[in-house]
Amino acid sequence: MSFDVAAVRADFPILSREVNGKPLVYLDNGASAQKPQVVIDAINTAYSQEYANVHRGLHYLSNLATEKYESVRAKVARFLGAANEDSIVLNSGTTEGINMVAYAWAMENLSEGDEIVLSVMEHHANIVPWHFLRERMGVKLVWVDVDVNGDLDPQAVLDACTDRTKLIAVTHMSNVLGTVVDVKTICHAARARGIATMIDGSQAAVHMPVDVEDLGCDFYPITGHKLYGPSGSGAIYVRPERFAEMRPFIGGGDMIREVHKDSVIYNDAPMKFEAGTPGIVQTIGFGVALDYMMGLGMENIAAHERALRDYARDRLDGLNWLSVQGQSAGKGAIFSFTLDGAAHAHDISTVLDKKGVAVRAGQHCTGPLMDHLGLTATCRASFGMYNTESEVDALVDALELCHKLFA
Repeated sequence: MSFDVAAVRADFPILSREVNGKPLVYLDNGASAQKPQVVIDAINTAYSQEYANVHRGLHYLSNLATEKYESVRAKVARFLGAANEDSIVLNSGTTEGINMVAYAWAMENLSEGDEIVLSVMEHHANIVPWHFLRERMGVKLVWVDVDVNGDLDPQAVLDACTDRTKLIAVTHMSNVLGTVVDVKTICHAARARGIATMIDGSQAAVHMPVDVEDLGCDFYPITGHKLYGPSGSGAIYVRPERFAEMRPFIGGGDMIREVHKDSVIYNDAPMKFEAGTPGIVQTIGFGVALDYMMGLGMENIAAHERALRDYARDRLDGLNWLSVQGQSAGKGAIFSFTLDGAAHAHDISTVLDKKGVAVRAGQHCTGPLMDHLGLTATCRASFGMYNTESEVDALVDALELCHKLFA
């Protein structure tokens, strides 16, 4: 199956609009991706024709909503290569997924002095929950640096482990550098040593095929709004045997079987970790987004983005006054950069916006990485499956204007 980027672009209504009198060039996909019409239509239909609460009702609309909502669990399992849909917990996104690991698993299995190994390029969502454990339980955080190209050596991660290491929590793809981490090597070696692994899949799952069974990880969270779905949607894969080591951390409806004055009997996993009325419509839209991506083919999406990455790398490397952070050979189509001189990332982003080019500016929720790089902020152009080489050219043209203004 060939990848027709023009046909894909036609599926996203927002891409036909103008910003500041210029065609929109949307390069902020690392923060949140745009939505295809099929997702927008599914959300509209769910609210206007099919809405009801799930799991609790016996009437037609409740049964229909429940069927559509629960079907997403199998879609996520297929998308991630999970062997069983019961290993998928539906939630609001990666942040909730990682916090679930922290509260439901780590707080039950770690004690004072135990260690969690992290890389310096983690997103704050994969840092702050572990700081909670450091502050409240005396857990120790162990940091592993990236090299000059932004690569993370799997052996360096494993070498950082001791007999007190209970968890390795690293990203599969950096949201700043685009670095793709060899998490398979890490996970298989960690499992042999009895160390659990939590792989942040927020970025990687968007841009390349993922097979959690092959990776050998224990936890793998993903976020719907980056996967061309609605905000407030997502899921986490949990290796089935880990469920037995976890205690529910949010109580409410659905996650229980019986509640009495002096006792409670919990539901089976994964429902045991899904309390209260969920994001019904968001999750239904999330499932439609996954159907859309799988229909295009993740290998096809990845191939298109690799070609786009190579073209963008060549164009940006031609700007000798631009410093691109992260030069990993196999990186994703994410480029964080600064301009030589005094131009702040926010100023660069503002000028680019005037040309219709949407990028992100700031620390990108990666304070430790910015400290490691010796930077206060960068601009980030992050590409998605609907971006084109002509949009790379538009970015370069806008950057050349920045250079003229700030040189």
